[in-house]
Amino acid sequence: MMFVDHGQGGAPEVLVPAHGAVPQPSAGEVLVRVAYAGVNRPDCLQRSGRYPPPPGASPIIGLEVSGQVVALGEGVTRWQVGDALCALTNGGAYAQYVTVPQGQALPIPKGFSMLQAAALPENHFTVWTNVFQRGKLQKGERLLVHGGSSGIGLTAIQLAHAFGATVLCTVGNEDKARACLDAGADVAINYLTQDFVEVVLEHTGKRGVDMVLDMVGGSYMQRNLQVLSVEGRLVQIAFLQPSRVEVDWVSLMVKRLTFTGSTLRPRSAEDKARMASELQEHVWPLLEAGTVKPVIHKVFDLTQANQAHALMESSRHIGKIMLKVAD
Repeated sequence: MMFVDHGQGGAPEVLVPAHGAVPQPSAGEVLVRVAYAGVNRPDCLQRSGRYPPPPGASPIIGLEVSGQVVALGEGVTRWQVGDALCALTNGGAYAQYVTVPQGQALPIPKGFSMLQAAALPENHFTVWTNVFQRGKLQKGERLLVHGGSSGIGLTAIQLAHAFGATVLCTVGNEDKARACLDAGADVAINYLTQDFVEVVLEHTGKRGVDMVLDMVGGSYMQRNLQVLSVEGRLVQIAFLQPSRVEVDWVSLMVKRLTFTGSTLRPRSAEDKARMASELQEHVWPLLEAGTVKPVIHKVFDLTQANQAHALMESSRHIGKIMLKVAD
């Protein structure tokens, strides 16, 4: 099969097409012929050598796909050869074939194309487990989403809005602000021209927000504590700025705040299967009703993965960047 090799790591230019053996499904896994794969920030980190795959995972980059089942590992009961699905992979998505634990795959939502379906898993698993499972966002609460125009950000905005929350977000320009407002955000804050602390406190009558979903870190850490209300929750899912920062934690005690976070890739297959089951129950109906939908910025051919990574790292995109693997 063809796959994208990142060699010893480095800049996007290290990504080149290569050929290797088709992986074989282990017990409980399905082999998927890939139609499309999603491009995500962790892919760029792995390519640069800062996010190695967990033990036993494919060394090939890529965390989400859509495609068709072509072989079953021992004990697979959930899927049949020929089934179409989308899946959260443990790696290996930048390839013509990938193996996936059966519980991490989901049916293609009714009315969705393979392209749209491949844009779902990484963002929806991440948002569901962090905003709704760990953060416990409730109807009527206020959520601040940093990086609102990213794939994660737009998913968080849409799902929070669909479940009855008020959503504020930060963005870097007016085009991104409009995209977030169209997705259901109530307020879009341009962090280059506005102080998000001032805007949030003004919009909420100085009460602050009940939750912050942050992927920035660095200088945002102290300011996130400032905008949280009493009993607020700060949920950290990434660090685009440094993770080592000096923070005054007094407000954590005074406002009885909760600081949590998670990464998805090291979670067990059982954990991911539970997430998939909850997504199918609570989110897939919203997708099929058109209430929530992926925003796709650009599609590259698999052989152009280097260009896709360069675009991702430029932050010029709005929504998802995708790779076309097969028709």
